Amino acid sequence: MKLTLTFSPMACSVVPYVALTEAGATFDTLPVNLSKHEHHEPSYLKINPKGKVPALIIDGYPLTENTAIQIWIANQFPQANLLPKDPLEFVKAVSIMSWCAAGIHPKLTQQARPERYCDLPESAASVQALGSHSLFEMLEIADSMLANREWFFDHFTSADTYFYWCFRRGTQFKPDLSHFTNCMAHMQRIEQRPSVQKMLAYEKSVIAQFNKT
Repeated sequence: MKLTLTFSPMACSVVPYVALTEAGATFDTLPVNLSKHEHHEPSYLKINPKGKVPALIIDGYPLTENTAIQIWIANQFPQANLLPKDPLEFVKAVSIMSWCAAGIHPKLTQQARPERYCDLPESAASVQALGSHSLFEMLEIADSMLANREWFFDHFTSADTYFYWCFRRGTQFKPDLSHFTNCMAHMQRIEQRPSVQKMLAYEKSVIAQFNKT
C-alpha cells in the first residue's frame, strides 16, 4: 500500500502526519506551499478539488477531510490504538475531532483570513475580535474537559492530536492563552511525544525549503 500525505506547515495536515507516525506507517509527503497558493493550482486540484490540505492519497485514491483521514488511519493500523475501541468512546472521540474541524478550526481561520468573513472596509479587526471571543468560549470547554487528566480519554488518541493542533495554531495569533492551564499542559505533553517531535522537525525543514524558493 502506497500512502502520500499532502502537507503544509502550520496547517491541520500536521494531524495525520502525527497519526501516521504513531501508527508506524510508511508514507511519503507532498509539501504544498499555501502562501504561494499551490493548493489552487490545477495539479493540486486534481488531487483535492476542494483546494485544501490534508489529503491522504491511498494507492492513488485521495481521501480528504481530516476526521475521515483520522478514522481511516485508526482502522487501518488498529495496533496503534489511535481511537478508543469501545463503541461509545469511539464516537465521543469522533465528536471531539468533528468539533475541532467544524467548530474550532473556523474560528482560527477567522483570525488568519478575516476577509473571508466580511469584506467591508476596515472590518478585519472586528471580525477577528468576534472570532477570538468565540474561540475563547470553546477553549474554556476544552480546558474543563482536560481537568485532572492527561488526555481526553484514558490513553492518547487522535482526538488529542487534533485539539493540540487547534490550540497550537491559536497561540500563533499571540493571544494570552495562559489561563487555559489544562490546555497548555496538554500541549506540552503532546510535544514530548516522539511522533510530534518528528513532525515539528519535518515542519521546520519544509518551512526552510519554502523560504528558499
